[in-house]
Amino acid sequence: MGSVMSLSCSKRKSTTQDEDFASESRKRRKLCSSTDEENCRLIPNLPDELSIQILARLPRICYSSVRLVSRRWKSAVSTSELYTLRKQLGRTEEWLYVLTKGQEDKLLWYALDPVSTRWQRLPPMPVIVYEEESRRSLSGLWNLVSSSVKVAEIVRSLLGRKDASEQMPFCGCAIGSVDGCLYVLGGLSKSKTVSCVWRFDPVLNSWSEVSSMLANRAYSKTGVLNKKLYVVGGVDRARGGLSPLQSAEVYDPNTDAWSEVPSMPFSKAQVLPNAFLADLLKPIATGMTCYNGRLCVPQSLYSWPFFVDVGGEVYDPETNLWVEMPSGMGEGWPARQAGTKLSVVVDGELYAFDPSSSMENGKIKVYDQKEDTWKVVIGEVPVYDLTDSESPYLLAGFHGKLHFITRDPNHNVTVLRADVPDISSSSSSSSSNSVLSEKGNAANKSDTVIWKVIASKDFGAAELVSCQVIDI
Repeated sequence: MGSVMSLSCSKRKSTTQDEDFASESRKRRKLCSSTDEENCRLIPNLPDELSIQILARLPRICYSSVRLVSRRWKSAVSTSELYTLRKQLGRTEEWLYVLTKGQEDKLLWYALDPVSTRWQRLPPMPVIVYEEESRRSLSGLWNLVSSSVKVAEIVRSLLGRKDASEQMPFCGCAIGSVDGCLYVLGGLSKSKTVSCVWRFDPVLNSWSEVSSMLANRAYSKTGVLNKKLYVVGGVDRARGGLSPLQSAEVYDPNTDAWSEVPSMPFSKAQVLPNAFLADLLKPIATGMTCYNGRLCVPQSLYSWPFFVDVGGEVYDPETNLWVEMPSGMGEGWPARQAGTKLSVVVDGELYAFDPSSSMENGKIKVYDQKEDTWKVVIGEVPVYDLTDSESPYLLAGFHGKLHFITRDPNHNVTVLRADVPDISSSSSSSSSNSVLSEKGNAANKSDTVIWKVIASKDFGAAELVSCQVIDI
């Protein structure tokens, strides 16, 4: 009897221990599941929806550090949804992107956040330089094996191609921006014009190749209308050298497709005295600026190395037609040869930089549409870079202000900002303007415009090439 009682108690004790073990196991599994869920969240104890709201409110300059926190954080700030939310919240930021050319003609991009005045260097353009143009069809193979250094070296030697980050990149490429991305279009490679197009996406912080242009082009001009990127003119390689192009095309980033635009006409052909000159001198687009919903393209007659300025053409996307540019606008367009680098639209007004003959300063002019004339709105612009570079200075418009990019006396690339005065009251003024740092130290006083240094950086011996403004 005692043995039976003992066995019964032993069974009950064993059953109780099993139940306790199972219960403890379930608790541990539940706790682990809860812990795993917390670890999977962007911010512990917060729903991801709320975490995204927090990240969207951070300044863009912080995202480079956010990407280093974890893979999930990197993925979170690399999605278009986050930037869509930033736009809805009114948190978009305009940054200045500057293209420089350094040693061995190497192209490098830098981005400036004008609020924090901090610069960031963009990843190098992964452009491929073709030593033999006939082997371009094998470009896909290179992308497949680029992750293997040894295989890449073998394929590189077989294809006769070199990584452009190590060799001379394309020169004469056009620069544009649309839909929040940078574009580098065409150019010259090994004395041959190309049609390839590279896009930099600030969201992904990376470059990718998109659909090539319909024509090979170098030194073409770009502009944006209705969220589409237009490319006009440029030159192509012909038997006698570089031949000017009058053709135009447009790129839709939503479809990644190019389509033709009517070729740019030449209304000033009658100014040529005979057929010989008409055959020798060809019209070329020497600039392009989007103004009042149309493409304004100043023209010159070109036959290397001669340029003769002659008016321009205006393209209206609604009618899909070109019309002759107003005579005052075309004939008086300042710094025509610098093209879009020294022309910009700010708050609906068209401004252009006019270099002075003294080479130590210049003027900013504004186009008066009613009177069809250019008027001086800023009498003096400080110019320090006197080197024989491709673009010793650039003009840009962001934050509703006019900005001038040049080098300071210490050879640092400097971004100057001007509060443009009222056009009606300032066009007749030409008094000197002072240069002011953010600390408020002025060299001398001015009755009109004060130039403020908002950022400065030592780029070494690199030259300025071009700039773009992106708002995301």
